[in-house]
Amino acid sequence: MKIVVASNNKKKRQEIEAILATLGIELVAAADTCFVDVIEDADSFAGNARKKAEAFAMANHLPALADDSGLCVDALNGAPGIYSARYAGEDGNDGANNSKLLQALHTACDRSAHFTCALHLAFPDQRPAITAEGQVHGMILEQATGIAGFGYDPLFFCPEIGKAFAEATAEEKAGVSHRGRALRALAEQLSHL
Repeated sequence: MKIVVASNNKKKRQEIEAILATLGIELVAAADTCFVDVIEDADSFAGNARKKAEAFAMANHLPALADDSGLCVDALNGAPGIYSARYAGEDGNDGANNSKLLQALHTACDRSAHFTCALHLAFPDQRPAITAEGQVHGMILEQATGIAGFGYDPLFFCPEIGKAFAEATAEEKAGVSHRGRALRALAEQLSHL
């Protein structure tokens, strides 16, 4: 089966491919398709993932997988949440987003947080969509550490692996991450098709 990955984020695509390739699924990069610029204005991760997947599936006449994910910090009432990629104003500026987060938490005692990932696989025909969600809980460090990963990985300490995501190998991160958990749940559903 061919599936369009409705994302230009190469690192996100690599995480998806590492898990779904085991099912013999051929992933097609968004850049190699009829690209659709989808405005992510839904009020939830699941809503944004659905919008992207449906738009790419219809535009390309192929099943399309979209992910919407982000960091939810308890002391910030769940922010940055669905605005994680553009928390500091500019979409995808990891450094600015991390700086703003550290500034927002500089006096906070509670640094607990979780990542959420919602996946939506839409089909261009009448088949029902397949959805999955995953979470990982941890805490926000007081300063960035590590060089791997992307986004908030240098600030997110995961107790399950005893280190920040940016210090983890790709395999360590995939074993416990929100996206890894959502992808394994999705793969389980796909294996029964």
